[in-house]
Amino acid sequence: MIHKSYRVTGMSCPNCAMSIESIEDELPGIRRLAASYQKGSMEIEYDENLVSESEILAAVQRRGYQAVMN
Repeated sequence: MIHKSYRVTGMSCPNCAMSIESIEDELPGIRRLAASYQKGSMEIEYDENLVSESEILAAVQRRGYQAVMN
């Protein structure tokens, strides 16, 4: 399992954070994903054998946000 934190730009409300958190249901291998629009961040724990960091970041971008490693 890998645990990483990211800064996320573009979130402005709780619905934005919920949109990012829904990635957990979309991609296999994500064990936990928590986003905070107030902090402008997300923390994720995932199995690198089932999903890649680039797949996760692409899913964030498809929702209209940009994630960058802390």
